[in-house]
Amino acid sequence: MPKNEEQEVINERNCVMIYSMEILGGKWRVPIIWKLYQNKAMRYNELKRNLVGITNIMLTRSLKSLEENGLVSRVEFNQIPPRVEYSLTDNCLQLVPALETIFNWGKERMTKEN
Repeated sequence: MPKNEEQEVINERNCVMIYSMEILGGKWRVPIIWKLYQNKAMRYNELKRNLVGITNIMLTRSLKSLEENGLVSRVEFNQIPPRVEYSLTDNCLQLVPALETIFNWGKERMTKEN
């Protein structure tokens, strides 16, 4: 590249990958999405039991962030005791083919390494 051409500065406003990872990034968001995909809908404690090592604070924050970004739906049932279920939105279901590819890639690598 000629020296007189300026390189484009990549930041969260102009990079699709940075934008996407801001929404999906972090240790727990993709595993939460994957569990909800596998189970269709789950209650908070079901998610907690299925995600070994996640803290209550991290699960709550991750679910809230995913909900705010339109990836997870939270449905409250008007009953006693109160019940809340989480599920994936149609918007999030568009990610499933990419997540399946990542899952298969990771599974293949784990198999080769172990």
